[in-house]
Amino acid sequence: MDLTPTARACDLRERLVDFMQGHVLPAEPVAAAHHAAHPTSWGQPPVMKDLKAEARRRGLWNLALPTLGEPDAETVVGLTNLEYAPLAEITGWSPHLAPEALNCSPPDTGNMEILARFGTPEQRRRWLAPLLAGEIRSIFSMTEPDVASSDATNIRLAIRDDGDSWVLDGRKWWSTAALRAEAAVAMVMGVTDPEAAPGGRHSLVLVPTGTPGMRVLRSTTVLGFADRYEGGHGEIAFEGCRVPKENLLGDRGAGFAIAQTRLGPGRIHHCMRLIGSGERAIAAMVARARTRTTWGVPLAEQGVIQQYVADARVELDAARLLVLRAAWRMDRDGAKAARHDIAAAKVKVPATVKRIVDDAIQVRGGAGLSQDTVLARLYAHARFLQIADGPDEVHRRSLARAEFGAEPLFVGA
Repeated sequence: MDLTPTARACDLRERLVDFMQGHVLPAEPVAAAHHAAHPTSWGQPPVMKDLKAEARRRGLWNLALPTLGEPDAETVVGLTNLEYAPLAEITGWSPHLAPEALNCSPPDTGNMEILARFGTPEQRRRWLAPLLAGEIRSIFSMTEPDVASSDATNIRLAIRDDGDSWVLDGRKWWSTAALRAEAAVAMVMGVTDPEAAPGGRHSLVLVPTGTPGMRVLRSTTVLGFADRYEGGHGEIAFEGCRVPKENLLGDRGAGFAIAQTRLGPGRIHHCMRLIGSGERAIAAMVARARTRTTWGVPLAEQGVIQQYVADARVELDAARLLVLRAAWRMDRDGAKAARHDIAAAKVKVPATVKRIVDDAIQVRGGAGLSQDTVLARLYAHARFLQIADGPDEVHRRSLARAEFGAEPLFVGA
């Protein structure tokens, strides 16, 4: 397993670090001030337009996507997962600005990839091209409030075949970006063939926002955070929502399989970014410990603080290695073959980063709980990712079943 960065990845990393230092991090207070002044707005503040333009000028655009082929090749860098990992980590220092500045934010990256793989030429023209250009945003609607969506075969929104149309009835939630004005299309998973085997009951349908019968009811918060940067997490009602037959994405009955091809890369991308958030938390912890004194002794010389910092470094470096191994295996063998590596990273990384951020909050004191630092938001995001894209229990189940099915090295071990 060779984890040596390529020359291309090193060059992009250098450019990205400079972009983060000179543009993204200084934009954070500007963005925060905008949302404070516009408490009911959804989506990115005006400064994002400048960040996107600068990212494109520097060649830091669409880094998350593999080569999609014509006519999209010129708009995508086409990195491997292993090349992308250290770049995504850097964006994780500012997870609410940097990924979108590079057009590398969820749910768009996953949606673009499955449009490229499974979309018709017309679907790619209508939605993939403007997504690649950063002109629109998209939604992925799979999770439902009334079923255990950790088992995706439970999903029951009805997609009825009605002549030249599909008619949708049901409810979704945690549909990120649904409240953004730029959100142009939702990929909606539902049941088209209820009598089929569980893996063949579901299909994906493209629903343009504003279609009659599609109503965004509200946005759910994450530990009290509205996530206005992302455009909220919409709860959406579909009531007799009618779309043309040609809006089927991929084959009928293939929705579950298509969703799985999207979720694997999405999970590891989340983990890549979280490593960067963990690094920012360590940096915040160290900076605070260097500048505060208690009982005549700097915090940096207190044994308990040193333990926090040392444990954070050991655990985060171990978590990063799991992410890099998963990325390497995806490149070599494909996402399906790497599914257990991805599952291991998905269990380890959010829990590790949550614990590191928690310790950073403790070192920062009362301010760490407030809006005056980024730590509370980082904590909420790490905790969110112990549930999003499959809860920890689902990934642990997958890993355990693989262990029970494996042959031990020695008989009688």
